[in-house]
Amino acid sequence: MQVDSNQIQNILTLRYDPSQNSLLSPITWNNFTPKINNYSLDHIEKIIKNYILKKFKNSNVKRISLALSGGVDSTLVLAFLKKTLPDLEIDAISIKFANSVDETKTAEKIAEHFGVNHHVLFLENYLKELPKAISITKLPFWDLHWYYVAKKSKIFSNYLAAGDGGDEVFGGYTFRYAKFLSLINSKSSVLEKTQAYLKCHERDSVRDQESIFGKKISFNWNFIYEQISSNFNNNLSSLDQIFLADYNGKLMNNFSPINNKINDYFELTSITPLLSSELISYATTLDPNQKYSNTKNIGKLPLQQLLKKYNLDSLILKEKQGFSVNTLNLWKSHGQKICKNYLSDSRIVEDNWINQDWISKYINQNNLDVSYVNKFFGLLAFEIWYRLFITKEMKSDTILN
Repeated sequence: MQVDSNQIQNILTLRYDPSQNSLLSPITWNNFTPKINNYSLDHIEKIIKNYILKKFKNSNVKRISLALSGGVDSTLVLAFLKKTLPDLEIDAISIKFANSVDETKTAEKIAEHFGVNHHVLFLENYLKELPKAISITKLPFWDLHWYYVAKKSKIFSNYLAAGDGGDEVFGGYTFRYAKFLSLINSKSSVLEKTQAYLKCHERDSVRDQESIFGKKISFNWNFIYEQISSNFNNNLSSLDQIFLADYNGKLMNNFSPINNKINDYFELTSITPLLSSELISYATTLDPNQKYSNTKNIGKLPLQQLLKKYNLDSLILKEKQGFSVNTLNLWKSHGQKICKNYLSDSRIVEDNWINQDWISKYINQNNLDVSYVNKFFGLLAFEIWYRLFITKEMKSDTILN
């Protein structure tokens, strides 16, 4: 295995690498036409049910695991699993991160409503098993909560269901859309839209991003822009352009390949009803205002309506969370100490991939902006990956304390 400087630039700036192999098919602006002005809840429901039936056709599976966050997507998947296969035993798994928003109480109520088993996985140190997770994915990513979900779910079943894709397919990143629309206008160029899109991912890069890299990486913002500008070089509406960029970004090149590699390692069959090719094809042709209301700043409108149809909307979290760790608190409790341990005598610095001056400037600061904390975790993941696959001095079962 070798270091790909372009890959490292992308992962440490975009938090994904466009060269990844994904089980999902890429989509282009052509997939977003023609437009359907009125969606059919019955049709969406039929697609989801057919996907579930097809997945379990000719199968004697009686028990599956489900990642349950307490939000729209995983609740809806649970509802349709129970509705389609009422005799299926389901073990719902939720994560409780230390010093973070606790979603498990909501998830517990949802699990109780459906009469399914509920298991809470408490993660006091999110980074503890990062070497093992990276050894599985073979990629320098730090946000690998799926490793813990899959590891736990394997105890109960060889099948793992999730609500993956709901945000990207049906417009769930409302905080991003509102900001993006405020930064552009009808005369904005492709470059201006590309730059605005990156500003909506303020936690992914830092203001002195170019200073992070060493002599072996010639960082160039134009290279980064080229990775995503095609999403904005078309005649789609601004909303559809950001939907297109979100799908072809982290979903295609981070969430999908990472989760699939982890599931494969634990020999788990993925059940992702919201990522079926038929549902993606249908959702991309919906008018963007059928998915996201700019005036109310509410997304995933069809999925929200399905929850209301079955009187489930009162059960879920009102604010989008997902499985979300508070990285600032993680930095204070464990992250800073771990980063100091591995980045103070860093192989990626020694071999001129990363700039020691940037690390030294910030690593001892206790009140870092969240984007800098995330960047240190990105560098930590790169360092761990480097020691696992390049210098080969680290074992995958190493525990980070």
